[in-house]
Amino acid sequence: MSAHAEALPSPRHRRSTSEIVMIALAILGSALFLGLPLAIVFTEALRTGVGAWASSIIEPETLHAVWLTVLTALVCVPVNIVFGVAVAWLISRFSFPGRKLLITLVEVPFSVSPVVAGVSYLFLYGAQGLLGPWLSAHNIQIMFAPPAIFLVSLFVTAPFVARELLSLMQTQSGNEEEAALSLGASGWQMFFHVTLPNMRWALFYGAVLCNARVMGEFGSVSVVSGAIRGQTNTLPLQIEQLFNDYNVVGAFSASTVLALIAMVTLVLKYVLEIRGAGASRGRH
Repeated sequence: MSAHAEALPSPRHRRSTSEIVMIALAILGSALFLGLPLAIVFTEALRTGVGAWASSIIEPETLHAVWLTVLTALVCVPVNIVFGVAVAWLISRFSFPGRKLLITLVEVPFSVSPVVAGVSYLFLYGAQGLLGPWLSAHNIQIMFAPPAIFLVSLFVTAPFVARELLSLMQTQSGNEEEAALSLGASGWQMFFHVTLPNMRWALFYGAVLCNARVMGEFGSVSVVSGAIRGQTNTLPLQIEQLFNDYNVVGAFSASTVLALIAMVTLVLKYVLEIRGAGASRGRH
């Protein structure tokens, strides 16, 4: 009888009252602080109809802001991927003087205000900055032009890929890489056939986070871009200017583009987390 009882499945766990209350509070908080603002953005954007929403999106200045935002992501994300892979590889696979300092430097953009970063670049590349006179003499414009947007965006997003890869690679032994080298593989063959497959999900995850931050960056870009309509306005700056012009529908319509990007980012983040967890279980 006892053996039969042991073979029976255990009764389904019933949640306690405190667990139910905590879950309900979490759902309510998410709905109030995440779902409600998102719903308001789309409601206000579509308040005057889909036609007005579409017309606001295809305004030349808004389209240029979308294009410049996408261009910034296309420039910054690949650069940060290469930088992140190189830094994570160097720190996790080699011991050298200044290693801890390098780890600290990678984290600096997380501790510095984006506005401070923008001002620093202004003092470096601006007309009255350290390199300003030399740049002016050679007719090179960085501040208040797309190159300045690229530079500050690279700075604020530099840690994302490196941080994700570093946390993964420091937990990996490197035995597979040593085996590949002992079997005659070159350094590049080892990287593409052993190292890269082991880090691919963390790499994708870091790239997604980097892309989201690039497209939503406001503080540093507002300092160095000049916010020139139709020239140096990224999408967040365009939204602010539309609000300042009392163009509520235009501002909310432009905001829906960033909101949709955010939702796609969350979906990709969730998928990559699931795939990465599955790949980790598969290796073990």
